[in-house]
Amino acid sequence: MDDLRAYKSRITRKVRPGLLSVCSLVDNLLVDRSTYKPAPPDTQSFPSETVTKWQRLWKLRSRPTAAGDSSVTEEKPKTKWYAYIWDTFDKSPEERRFLTKLDAGLLTTACLGYFIKYLDQSNLFNAFVSGMRHDLAMNGNQLNYTITTWTVGYLIGEIPSGLLLARVRPSIWLPTLQIAWSVLTMLLARVRNVNQLYALRFLIGLTEAGFYPGVFYMMGSWYKKDELAKRVSIFAVASSIASMFSGYLMSSLYIMDGVISLPIAFASYFLLPDFPFNTRVFYLNENDKRLAIERTADRPKRQPYTKAKLLKIAKGWHVYLLPLLFLFSGAAAAGTAQPIFQLFLQSSTHPKYSIRQVNNYPTLANGFSIITTLAYAWISDGFLNGRRWPVLLWAIIVNFITFTSLAIWNIPLGWKWACYIISGQVVTISPLSMAWGNEIVNDDEEERALVVAAMNDSAYIVGIWLILIIWDTTDAPRYQKGFITASVFSVFAAVLTFLVRYLHQRDLRRKQSEAAEVTEVNEISSNQEKKSDDAGQV
Repeated sequence: MDDLRAYKSRITRKVRPGLLSVCSLVDNLLVDRSTYKPAPPDTQSFPSETVTKWQRLWKLRSRPTAAGDSSVTEEKPKTKWYAYIWDTFDKSPEERRFLTKLDAGLLTTACLGYFIKYLDQSNLFNAFVSGMRHDLAMNGNQLNYTITTWTVGYLIGEIPSGLLLARVRPSIWLPTLQIAWSVLTMLLARVRNVNQLYALRFLIGLTEAGFYPGVFYMMGSWYKKDELAKRVSIFAVASSIASMFSGYLMSSLYIMDGVISLPIAFASYFLLPDFPFNTRVFYLNENDKRLAIERTADRPKRQPYTKAKLLKIAKGWHVYLLPLLFLFSGAAAAGTAQPIFQLFLQSSTHPKYSIRQVNNYPTLANGFSIITTLAYAWISDGFLNGRRWPVLLWAIIVNFITFTSLAIWNIPLGWKWACYIISGQVVTISPLSMAWGNEIVNDDEEERALVVAAMNDSAYIVGIWLILIIWDTTDAPRYQKGFITASVFSVFAAVLTFLVRYLHQRDLRRKQSEAAEVTEVNEISSNQEKKSDDAGQV
């Protein structure tokens, strides 16, 4: 019997540490660190060396972390049910008033600016199917060439604009861009040939490039993690509303676009709040500015773009994987660069749709994107406690099913209509992945500015040539290459979602351990000093 007990004891000492390692690995992969705080392990039945290992692990994981990473281990107060409706309901009266003012100034101005920007892009598609093709004698792939010239301008302007935003006030730079693209958009009404169209679309892309990433960068500087996704999604909804609005207004589109744009652009000079540390807007008083700085006190300070800084960014994974995630999960391969629904309706002979119907029915997809954008944001911020990856993964799976069905093509007409409508939710992925990227790179202002711009740029870098290969206008409405590519990209996006989450959690654990070790060293040093003082007194 003693031999049996000794044998069991040896097996226990060899096996249990391995099981603990496996359990720890599974725990690290599956548990969300932003909401989980481990309980102390029951160590009574483990060998002494295993007990020590468990105690040290639990001690490191339970310690407070460095500033800026407190969300990893701090136990949050229980969220009240009405905070899931709107996050300000669960905040102090002072913070609630501040956020209301900020939303009225920043969020409203950003939404109006994005509305007019996307109205211009949607007007091009509606104008093409409503007579511009014949007026300018466009043929073959000239619609794609028009889109490509806009994309080239956008690519040239995006990264420089993103870098400038770390140095120039957004309240100066972004409204100036808005005025420029408003005037250029109005000039589109005077276009007489396709070459003039190419030139103006290039300049419009150049001036529109800085707005979208600039607003994301500014929002990421003001809002906390539990506030960001809702605002970003409301901002993104403006694009779907603009597409719907464009579908119902088909006379003097570009003149109307410019007339709407100019007042909004001039108002933006006074309404955009810049950043918490240098804001000068009239609607925030001194208490509001103080509160804004307190809310972002754990954010890093601005630093110059040195060679060491750029090398540090280049050696990390953020600047590579986050743009790839944005690219594969977003609209680059999903047909939003083409009026796929409009061209499907236009090609139909049984039944035959009127021009008004061709422009109006696709607004169903825009309406669906509005619903899903808001729903995904509320679920992510609320029930999922700020986790982005589950919602992203769900949307990616929906994309895969939708575009795989369209790639098959010979499917029931009702399901085909449903796929075209559901495909509108592809635009909801971009704001969520952008919000996630903002949160992941929140400990370095310069890297955040660069990564946000690179994420937005990635879609256009690929789109500039991919659209000519897989979304050939002459393939409409079948677009077999395009739908197959969109399905394959969805698979890549799912893999990248898991990879980004794993790497982010690994980095958080590393920072937590480093902070805990520093704290432990400080405690030992403090205890030694205390013992020395006590010895001196004796």
